Amino acid sequence: MLYSEGDMMFRQMFTIVTIAVFFSAVMPVHAEEVPTVVIPLGQTDDKFDRDFEDDFDNEFDDQGGGNEVLIADPLEGFNRSMFYLNDKLYFYLMKPVARGYRAVVPRPARTSVSNAFHNLATPVRTGNSLLQFKFRDVGVELYRLIFNSTVGLGGLFDPAATAEVKKVDDEDFGQTLGVYGVGHGFYLVLPLLGPSSLRDAVGGFADTAADPLRYVDMKFLEYLGVKSYKTLNALSLDRDTYEGIVRDALDPYSFIKAAYAQRRLAQVGKTKYNLNMFENAELNPFRWLGE
Repeated sequence: MLYSEGDMMFRQMFTIVTIAVFFSAVMPVHAEEVPTVVIPLGQTDDKFDRDFEDDFDNEFDDQGGGNEVLIADPLEGFNRSMFYLNDKLYFYLMKPVARGYRAVVPRPARTSVSNAFHNLATPVRTGNSLLQFKFRDVGVELYRLIFNSTVGLGGLFDPAATAEVKKVDDEDFGQTLGVYGVGHGFYLVLPLLGPSSLRDAVGGFADTAADPLRYVDMKFLEYLGVKSYKTLNALSLDRDTYEGIVRDALDPYSFIKAAYAQRRLAQVGKTKYNLNMFENAELNPFRWLGE
C-alpha cells in the first residue's frame, strides 16, 4: 500500500508526539526541593528577628536610662496630701478670686503691679547673682533698678525693656546653694507655696530674710497680706497653666515633681560671665564716658 508524501509526514509527527507524551507520563521531572521552615506562632528566635531586635535595642540604649530619679521623695505620702490640699485651694479659692480680680482690674494696671513687685525684689536677685559670680546679671539688675525706679515711676513701668535692657533670669538662694554643690535633699510640697525641696526651702527662708518688704514698718499679718496680693496678681496674669497640666497629665503630682526637678537642675547649671550687658550700644554708659 503506497502512502503519499503528506501522509508519511503526518504519521512521523504523530509518532514523535505519542512517544513524548508517553515518557512525560512515566518519568516525572525532579525539581530541586527547597526546605520550608515553619516558625510556631509567637516564636521570635530566628536570625532575622534576633538581628532586628538587637538593632532596635541598640538604638535606644544610646538614649540613656528612662528610670532616672531626678529627686528623692521619701515623704511622698505627706507631699501628695499637701498637693491635694493646694489643688483644692487653687481651684475653689485662689483661682476664682483671681478671675474676679481680673474682671475688675484692667490688664495694664495688673502688669504695673507685677512690675513694681519685680523691681522691689531686685536686691534679692542681685545678691544671689553676685554670690554666683554672674556679673553680667548683677550689672543688668542694677541698671534696671535705677532706670525703672526713676523713669518708670517706682517700677510701675518697664522703660528699661523698651530700651533693650531686658529682664535676666531670676536668681534665688536655693540656686546659689546648688551652684556651690548642695543637692536637692528631698522633694517637699509646702502648703500654699507648692513644690520645693529641702535645699530650696532653706534658700526660701534666706531670701525672705533679705526681702526689702521685711524692713518696711508693717506687722507680720500685713506682710502676709502684701505677699498674698502679689500671688493673686500673678495668678490673674496666668493663662491657666496649672489647669492644662491637670487636664493632660496622667499623674499631675509626678509630672509637676519631675518638671520642678528638671527646671531647678537647669537653673543651677546656667553660668554667665559675659560683661557686655547692653545690647544697644547707644545705651551703654561706659561708651558715654568715652570708652
